[in-house]
Amino acid sequence: MSSGEAVCTRGRIWFEVLLGKGAKRPASVPSVLVADTTLQKERVRLLAVVSDPQNRFPCARQGQVGLEEGWNLAKQIRDAIRADANVEKRAIIAIVDVPSQAYGRREELLGIFLAAAAATDAYISARLAGHPVISLLVGRAISGGFLTHGAQANRLLAFRDPGVTIHAMQKKAAALVTRRSIEELDEMARKVIPMSYEVKDYARLGLLHKLIDGVDPDAPDPAQVARVQADLLEAITDARSGQRDLGNRFQSAGARTNRNATLEVRRRLAEQWNLK
Repeated sequence: MSSGEAVCTRGRIWFEVLLGKGAKRPASVPSVLVADTTLQKERVRLLAVVSDPQNRFPCARQGQVGLEEGWNLAKQIRDAIRADANVEKRAIIAIVDVPSQAYGRREELLGIFLAAAAATDAYISARLAGHPVISLLVGRAISGGFLTHGAQANRLLAFRDPGVTIHAMQKKAAALVTRRSIEELDEMARKVIPMSYEVKDYARLGLLHKLIDGVDPDAPDPAQVARVQADLLEAITDARSGQRDLGNRFQSAGARTNRNATLEVRRRLAEQWNLK
């Protein structure tokens, strides 16, 4: 593979297999894939952040969410909100395989926090406007990359696969900040669920709508693709009939079992906030 050739990441793979026939591809930067298609009778807009070796920002060449990615995600989502203002709201599917946000001096100087906030706010606005926002976690969902692209969905779906990792920080960065070795962090993760990078532990926290088994994320066959499409359709239907905020993540059985401290803190904060 030449240095200028795009890497075929899981995000790109699943964007392509979900396209279907007759999909339309609105203009976008090379690192943000966007398409309008249908899943059975459901209109959907697919979004994925992918690697772009020619990206003018070097820190965003391997699938990170950087300046152009954040602003373009926001644009594509806002365009869908405006287009559907007076019709049934299409579903927005975020295909997630992001290693992080783009760390760099130029990104900081040019306001990556604004670009990331714009994308995050667009996802929230779409959800609150009635668009079912569904995230399909096919690979990495790390740090600000995931917070910007995927975390604000009504429903989160993920493959049960070692290549699907979810966390607030990359493991090397977490080791540096905590002054521990990666081996020590792995040992802690076996005892403290939120420390784990494994998707099965993330599911134990009650944050996933569904953990999808039996799918090869790197080379899915047609039957596996059809199963994932069915899971996405079920999630869209469930999101349309449910609340538009993210309260369901605190009401799940997993949350009630493994997030007791979080729920108690939220209860006390709400109690104090509402004091008159």
